[in-house]
Amino acid sequence: MTDFAKWPEYFPRVAESIQVVKREGDNLEMSATVKSFGQKFPVKMKTQILPGKGFISDNDSPEFGTSGHEELLLSESPEGTLIDYTYQVAIHKRWLRIVAQPLIGWFSMKYWQKAVIDELRKRLER
Repeated sequence: MTDFAKWPEYFPRVAESIQVVKREGDNLEMSATVKSFGQKFPVKMKTQILPGKGFISDNDSPEFGTSGHEELLLSESPEGTLIDYTYQVAIHKRWLRIVAQPLIGWFSMKYWQKAVIDELRKRLER
């Protein structure tokens, strides 16, 4: 999950490209082109890798009009590995706020679950 440069290969439905532009230990700054709502748009990411646990990332997409705080945390459970994923989104464009709750709040999270979490599950079950 933290080999971000390979996300376009592993998760092509959401990642067009990701380049690590700066790395200091477990802290990365990345430039990405992501896919959402049938469009591609640039995102700047400041990410902290939590070895063995996942990552935390602050993401900025001025072109799309959003910024967000993302956390993907893994933990052990008797049933297997639990994935705890949260994404807090700030919407900066006024027009986007009108449609944002149903699209970003529900649709995009369901899409992300299918494009990333379900794909991750398939890879782990192989």
